[in-house]
Amino acid sequence: MLTVDQARERAQTIVEQARRAGADAADAVFAADAALEVSVRLGKLEDVGRSESADLGLRVFVGKRSASVSTSDLSDTALATLVERAVAMAREAPEDDWAGLAPTERLLHGAPPLLDLDDTACGTAPPTPEALRDLALAAEAAALDVPGVTNSEGGGASAAQSVWALATSHGFAGAYSTTSYGVSASVLAGEGGGMQRDYAHHAARRRDKLDAAAAIGRQAGERAVRRLSPGRLTSGSMPIVFDPRVGGSLIGHLVGAIGGGAITRRTSFLLDALGSQILPSNLSVRDDPHRPHGLRSRPFDGEGLAVSPAAIVENGMLETWLLDSAAARQLGLEPTGHAARGIGGAPGVTTGNLYLDGGKVPLATLLAEVGEGVYVTELIGQGVNSVTGDYSRGAAGFRIVGGEIAEPVAEFTIAGNLKDMYRNMTAANDLVFRYGVNVPTLRVDGMTVAGG
Repeated sequence: MLTVDQARERAQTIVEQARRAGADAADAVFAADAALEVSVRLGKLEDVGRSESADLGLRVFVGKRSASVSTSDLSDTALATLVERAVAMAREAPEDDWAGLAPTERLLHGAPPLLDLDDTACGTAPPTPEALRDLALAAEAAALDVPGVTNSEGGGASAAQSVWALATSHGFAGAYSTTSYGVSASVLAGEGGGMQRDYAHHAARRRDKLDAAAAIGRQAGERAVRRLSPGRLTSGSMPIVFDPRVGGSLIGHLVGAIGGGAITRRTSFLLDALGSQILPSNLSVRDDPHRPHGLRSRPFDGEGLAVSPAAIVENGMLETWLLDSAAARQLGLEPTGHAARGIGGAPGVTTGNLYLDGGKVPLATLLAEVGEGVYVTELIGQGVNSVTGDYSRGAAGFRIVGGEIAEPVAEFTIAGNLKDMYRNMTAANDLVFRYGVNVPTLRVDGMTVAGG
């Protein structure tokens, strides 16, 4: 795989070619990765997969017209054809008053921050297929050892290394590399029609930060067994407690509603909420793209802008939209360093390591205050209206009785409106950073439950 310097040079070269071919401005993305995945089932090796890819995307501007093209053929002839096609397409495209490169003065200048995203830079050797096989086997074996577990969907382990580069015709060229490792197990408990499935997974940038395979497998098995013999809920209004592994989706809906595309298209349920209180005053939503070896850390955004830790919601108040340059120009604002860039197409928006901060309530106290309610561990379906905020999703989890988690329940629906849900949210103090979006256990009062 190419080095960081080679990747950056690839992106710079194609931008220079585009300018010589008649583009007024251009930017290019180069991405390459190599991945190894191993899966096992019932103690036997099931699959070993190795993949390598390298792709280049080019965006060119001719006046107010633009076009994007991409290729995985990196030969000189193919790239020359790519450049010619991109410039020709741009000349025929409709004009767009908002499209263009990011403001020059906002570009990242100087050395990018050191985020410890690639542990091979510290001398860590990539794992062998045998090492990954052993991790997968250990995870599955630990899951199968849990009393009540009766079958397995398999264990898995993976390792990958990636390099990503961006160059623009107005002076930016940057690249960085990352590694990622993962271990998972998925098992079934019970017999016949009463079988229940659950899983556990952990991913990390550094191999030495990965949870022990046996701990991951044991968690998968215990989760599956806990779900056996689920009951049904009576319909009504009650508090819902979201387990951290599903509660992050609530913050994901918030991010979707404050992205520049949703605001410029006027398709957001938070369209008029900037500067107003949307969460309780003790809660904040923070974005930290500089978290060392974070799953979503990055030294610059998809347009070459510097990124930095920021409060998206501070003490309950919505502080900012998430804007790439095009949306910022349309709204008469400044880009926020949240641009996301794939190989093809124009930039969108994304966040770094997002988390909900400010939870002070011990979990036991949060549950005790519920009295009677539901603890949700699984959400099903995509029943969220991004324009109105109406929320309705299938769910499974556990009944809360007398302030304690009790028997499992399944086949019910929870419903509400996200604006009301955010205002009626209480956070526990058990925040742990394991995902790209991290939240503590969350309680939302006054939701509607429709039992099965």
